[in-house]
Amino acid sequence: MELAKNYLSKAETFRKNDMYQEAVVTYLNAVLLDRKDVNSYFGLGLCYKKLGNFEKAVKNFELATTLQPEFFDGFYELGLCYLATNAPNLAIKSFIKAIQLNPENPNAILQLGISHEGCDEADMALMVYQKLIENSPNFIKGYEHKASLLMCLGDYKEACAVYRELLKIAPNSTQPYFGIAKCFDKLGNKTEAQRYYRKFLQTNPTSPQKQYAKNRMTKFKSQKSNCLSLV
Repeated sequence: MELAKNYLSKAETFRKNDMYQEAVVTYLNAVLLDRKDVNSYFGLGLCYKKLGNFEKAVKNFELATTLQPEFFDGFYELGLCYLATNAPNLAIKSFIKAIQLNPENPNAILQLGISHEGCDEADMALMVYQKLIENSPNFIKGYEHKASLLMCLGDYKEACAVYRELLKIAPNSTQPYFGIAKCFDKLGNKTEAQRYYRKFLQTNPTSPQKQYAKNRMTKFKSQKSNCLSLV
């Protein structure tokens, strides 16, 4: 058992230094000596995930959670792998188990919402995001995902309201300005859309979305000029 622990320690060092192939070999040596070592299976899962081998990652996370049924990190990582392999229905089960083990973890709740979106269960996803906002009112991603989903559903007024809530808790955040601008844009309120596109460009001039905002403002000006020329 002492030799297995030595292999595990070396494997952890390899993994933390992004030497995943070396870590895999060393974790496997640890597993050969101790078939019930949860940490070795979990470490293998993390390495295979980094290497893009999700099939083996899933296998090892499943082994880890079987050996330790109250292993939050194991179920959480298992859920992420299922999402990465387009199996959101399986991800839902993993994240529900993770949340049962750690009800206050905002990342697990967020991923559950994303999994429901992957299953085209928008209503469930919105419920999860709202619960996340209520449980963790300072967790920015909860607002962002809820607002984004509302926009996809065409509920621009409600999405705008969520972005405004986000600005209250994160006044230095710039992304809500872009979201609010797009909502007003979709609602046909050009004046407010221009106002918020302008705020967005002022606060985040290097954003990848800056060109979209500039194009929309140019479009508004062009439409206004055309209207004036017709008077």
